[in-house]
Amino acid sequence: MPRLAGKTAIITGGAGGIGHATARLFAEEGARIALVDIDSSALDQVAASVREAVPGAEILAIEADVGQESAAGQIVARSLAAFGSLDILVNNAGIRSYEPLEAAKAETWAKVLSVNLLSYAYLAREALPALRRSGKGAIVNISSTHAFNPRAGMGQYDAAKAGIISLTKTLAFEEVDRGVRVNAVCPGLTLTPFHVRRFAAEGRSEQDLRTEQVDHNIQRRWADPREVAFPILWLASDEASFCTASVIMADGGTRV
Repeated sequence: MPRLAGKTAIITGGAGGIGHATARLFAEEGARIALVDIDSSALDQVAASVREAVPGAEILAIEADVGQESAAGQIVARSLAAFGSLDILVNNAGIRSYEPLEAAKAETWAKVLSVNLLSYAYLAREALPALRRSGKGAIVNISSTHAFNPRAGMGQYDAAKAGIISLTKTLAFEEVDRGVRVNAVCPGLTLTPFHVRRFAAEGRSEQDLRTEQVDHNIQRRWADPREVAFPILWLASDEASFCTASVIMADGGTRV
């Protein structure tokens, strides 16, 4: 029996590397998936790719700006209308900003926090009634190793990722008696399309990145997004029934 047979999942940030990998893995394990992203073109490509890789996969592509509070209710409503139930919420959407805190603008703070933190809170709030009805509801929030190891120049992003950890634990404590588990995954250096495009501008190919040795972690390499999707899958599945308020570091042993 596939791990997620009969279950429905919402995955935000679905057009990105980790979202794509998670959607494909969930589909392989029998889940129906509402895939959410603001980039409709990339979202449609990912949905088509998952359907091609997993014949019969049930994918609902939802174009939405999760940074808008109103989007949360609409996403949940559309998912329930399509599939009739909801068992899993994967909050994965995220954006970046490269500003030192001394120059950080209010509008940048607002945008980063709205997508990287508040969307997680709003979607959880709207999904909770359905997740409670599931009886085995699970929320998996995607944070970052930089929640614990912040850097210069990305204070807004790292502060939001740290907030996700607190949000995860608080929500887990609040929902434990209602049958909803809440956990987080902290990816480390992951070779997503974002990074492939970023380094292509410097003349470095994806193959260069896959074969280079890095100092970021003790495995000295980039993760493939699928390697991050596996701990997300496990936390979302009934196999992790005794795990809540937990944080899994999928980071190759990040150096402090």
